[in-house]
Order: sequence, then structure tokens, then C-alpha cells
Amino acid sequence: MTNGYGDGFTTKAIHAGYEPDSLYGPINTPIYASTTFAQDGLAELRGGYEYTRVANPTVTALEKAVAALEGADYAVAYSSGMAAIDVVLRILLKPGDHIVVSNDAYGGTYRLIQQIFTQWGVENTVVDMTSVDEVAAAVQDNTKVIWVETPTNPMLDIVDIAGIAGLKGNAKLVVDNTFASPYLQQPFKFGADVVLHSTTKYIGGHSDVVGGIVCGSDSLVAGFEEQLRFFFGWVGANPSPFDTYLTGRGLKTLAVRMDRHCDNAEAVARFLDAQPQVARVCYPGLESHPGHDVAVKQMTRFGGMVSVLFQTAEQAKTFCKSTKLFCLAESLGGVESLIEHPATMTHVSVAGSALEVPGELVRISVGIEDEADLIADLEQALAKL
Repeated sequence: MTNGYGDGFTTKAIHAGYEPDSLYGPINTPIYASTTFAQDGLAELRGGYEYTRVANPTVTALEKAVAALEGADYAVAYSSGMAAIDVVLRILLKPGDHIVVSNDAYGGTYRLIQQIFTQWGVENTVVDMTSVDEVAAAVQDNTKVIWVETPTNPMLDIVDIAGIAGLKGNAKLVVDNTFASPYLQQPFKFGADVVLHSTTKYIGGHSDVVGGIVCGSDSLVAGFEEQLRFFFGWVGANPSPFDTYLTGRGLKTLAVRMDRHCDNAEAVARFLDAQPQVARVCYPGLESHPGHDVAVKQMTRFGGMVSVLFQTAEQAKTFCKSTKLFCLAESLGGVESLIEHPATMTHVSVAGSALEVPGELVRISVGIEDEADLIADLEQALAKL
């Protein structure tokens, strides 16, 4: 035991970041719904809090908990995953710099880089991030960031974090760990410099709160925390105490939820892999997945996302519209199962770009319902193709 509560993942998820206070002793982190805080004298702060746009105790509790789970020195929470992504890019990139990004990156990330940062004189190169050689060839003298998602969205490719870390040179390796969560993958162990999440997804886990968080260490990126805090407070990308309370509540059950997500996703992947209408199942837990060996090396399990390539785009669309238990909706990582058609929904904005996704693709966020019910719903949907 290296702290007051223990070293186990779930123990830290429940206890890290908060201890019942001496006044009333609430077991759960209170929602500090106050914009401002009383001071004991001129600029004499109680516990370091003065104004919620700068810091709030409810937000701090979430930040400390996620930092503990990722093995980071600190974490800074934001109002959304995109806010977190934007802040990291603005800190690490300046005019004249270069970023390497995956050809299967989240569409919102690529859109921000391509439509906004290019206007500020930042160049980008899109590569197959699963090829270490291709990444190495893309790195330039002015490359400041290599942006990694693993598993990727929506094709569920696996990127070798340690392999990329070994060739990054002076660039910072940023890993979006949203799809895996800290329960399944901890990128700092493999050489990442920055780790971030859309906490909207698995960390929150209940499709009821939007948020983001960035984890780091000043030994990896000098002065990083101060810069993150600047954008948190003085640009106003801070989350609300209500949102961070909900996110923190979800975090406490992350491990038990992820185990169930993984159980169900593995069953769904195996079932779909045996269907004649299916051309290919993209799930890193399948031995046929090209990134399976790397996933085994850097993940404890393979996640709750399954993507499926059908024989035709029309089959994919019909399948999405035919499920009943799997709800047709964007986003992912909640307890309920969701299904979507990326080419016309989440990734429509990258149509015609190097990140365009095939029309035959369906992305499934497998929830924690009963496995038999999930398979039965998929069976009846397949029967309509």
C-alpha cells in the first residue's frame, strides 16, 4: 500500500481524490455549487479555492482520481473531450510546427487540426498509424506532436504505443485513451507523454454527462500543468461541479462495467464473425485482427466497441435501422448498447478526406445488457438483410 487506501484499480477508482471532510463527513464528494469561496483575509484562500472558473473541490476530486488511475502526476478536467483536445493542441503546437495524425482518427480531432490549425500555420501528415515505419517516415524536424488513438475510431485498429514512443524524437506522443479507458490500458507505461479522455464515454459511463480530461507530468512536458490550468480558468473551458460529480460517480464502477462491456463485446464479435452477411469483424480480441498481438501486449482486455464491415453499404444501413435493443444513436461507452453508421453519422464530416470511412461499416457500442438478449437482437436484424 503506497497511500492511505490501497493500490488496486477499483480501490483507487472509489477512494482516490477524496476523503470525508471533518465538518459533516459525507462519504461521497459533495457538489460544491458555488461560484465563489469565502476568504480568511486579503488573498488568503481556504484550501486554495477562490472562484469556480479557476478551481472547484468537486472538480479537483475527479482530477485526482483519474490521475491516480492513469499513473499521472496530475489531471485537469474540461467541459468536453473536444475542449481537452483543443487545449492540448494549442499548448503543444505553434505556427510552423507539424503534427502526425492517424488515417483513422476521430473525425472531430482531424476536423479541428485540418480546418483550424492549418490556418495558424500548423502542418499535418496523415499516416497509417499501425505502421511504425510509416510513422517514422512522416516525422520531420518540426514535428512536435504524434497524435495516437488506440483502439482507433471507428475501425478499431491497434497502434503500438511503445513502438511509436521509440521513434518520436523531440515530438510529444499524445494518446487518446477514450476507447480503452484506464482500466484496460495505461499509455504512460508504454512511453506516452500526454494521455487524454472524453470522459463522456466509458469514464462517465451512463450517457448523461459530457466532459474531458488531460493527464500529464511536468517531467514529460515542461510546465504542462500550469498551461493546462491557464486554459481551464482563463479561457473558460472548465467543467461544472454537477458534471464532474456525475463523472466521478461513474468512475467508481468503471472496472465492473468494463468487464461486462468486454464480456458482451467478445460474444458479439464472435457471433457476427460467423455470419455470411458479414465481410469482416473489427475487434482486437479476435485472433484474426491484425493488431491482436499488440493489443495483448498493451491492453488487459479488448474493450466494448465492435465494428463490422458488411458486404454492401445498403446492408449496413438496413442493419442499423433494424435493431431494437441496440439503439440507433451516436456516442459510445454507456451502459446501453448503441449502433451507428459512421459514414452518414459520426464521420460524415471527413467524407472525401484521407479519413473517409467505408459505407459498409457499422460501429457498435456494446452495453452491459444480458448477452442472450443482445445476440437475439442482432439475429433478428440480420434476418432482414
